[in-house]
Amino acid sequence: MRIFLLMMLGLFLYGSDATLEIIKSADNRPNVVMQDASTFGNDLIKQKFFRLLVGDFKVSAHFKVDATYRQAGYEDMVDPMLKSSDYLVRYRFREGEGQALFMDMRAYALPAADIIYERSYRVANRARYPFLIHQALIDFNDFLKMPSVAWMKRYVVFSEYTRPKNADIVVADYTLTYRKTLVSGGLNIFPKWADRQQQGIYYTKVGKRRPVLYHFNIYTGQQRKVATSDGMLVCSDVSRDGRRLLLTMAPDGQPDIYQYDTTSGMKQRLTFYSGIDVSAQYIDGERRIVFVSDRLGYPNIFASKIGSRAVQQLVFHGKNNNACSAHGKYIVYSSRESDNAFSANTFNLYLISTQTDYIRRLTASGVNQFPKFSDDGESVMYIKHYASQSALGIIRLDYNEGFLFPLKGRRIQSIDW
Repeated sequence: MRIFLLMMLGLFLYGSDATLEIIKSADNRPNVVMQDASTFGNDLIKQKFFRLLVGDFKVSAHFKVDATYRQAGYEDMVDPMLKSSDYLVRYRFREGEGQALFMDMRAYALPAADIIYERSYRVANRARYPFLIHQALIDFNDFLKMPSVAWMKRYVVFSEYTRPKNADIVVADYTLTYRKTLVSGGLNIFPKWADRQQQGIYYTKVGKRRPVLYHFNIYTGQQRKVATSDGMLVCSDVSRDGRRLLLTMAPDGQPDIYQYDTTSGMKQRLTFYSGIDVSAQYIDGERRIVFVSDRLGYPNIFASKIGSRAVQQLVFHGKNNNACSAHGKYIVYSSRESDNAFSANTFNLYLISTQTDYIRRLTASGVNQFPKFSDDGESVMYIKHYASQSALGIIRLDYNEGFLFPLKGRRIQSIDW
């Protein structure tokens, strides 16, 4: 599949810069049709499995998917009416002992109807069935040598309000179909993955006295106190090796950015502004940080080299750029586009690079908040509010495609991927 990057004004081609709008020269994606051969589940459950599998194929952005629900026996001959597609994916969910669930998947190359691929998967707990489907799609995608979509099997962690002054920490798959509460009781906010393997999280617990930063192991349930501070205390980023944290702290009343060494427990103050500096992220090989500050009289995005007091303004667009996420040289931020005193304002997401002046708008309407890069930097997750509804959004940066998953009444305080 040939993908061209169109520069501003369309003058000439320019390297590989994700801030430039991507245009597909032709839609040469393979056509996929599916058949359900499951022996487990009623019609409602089977439809859930099917919709999630179709969704994974679509979100990958690598396939044109026929979303018609079809059934067949796992060993049946291929229907000649389907042979106009490129691949037939036939899958089967079957029951195991206890709560175990199996998924078999077989792919046929069409029109020859040759079996080219077959795998089986198992989970011990049926509630985790979304990860069966995600892994099946990841492996088939890899078999076809498509760009990796391994991010699909990663957990999402978020804080969800349950009642006034109470919020739980919840872990989920990227569609929020699978959900498990990790921490409950009290106000538990700002969860952040503590390591690339997603074995632990940092989160802030707000009590009657001072906020406390905890580390929580999601597999053992072990919890330990990391730090406490007057005012506020939030972990906004973790170094790739897990040894350093970027914290927002306000021991003297105004929030500043600190770097915390997890081995020694030492804190290094990185910003020295009398106003508000928050939400720092590592950029440019972790030599610099990007953060939100009100130095201009409104929230905007700035950068600073670690160990230097010099500050660089990165964004010259918008009057309220109040959230950001970073991956390598790229930054995605939320910017207010309207100024309505009596109705909801519009917040859109934008993508910039620390090495060019180009800006790429990622959304067009609604209130789009909490942007987070995927671990590979090729997708962005965010929360979208529009027309009294809320959804979790996924933007596939290389393909200019977006997908929404309804939140169904959930009130999310913050999210990490």
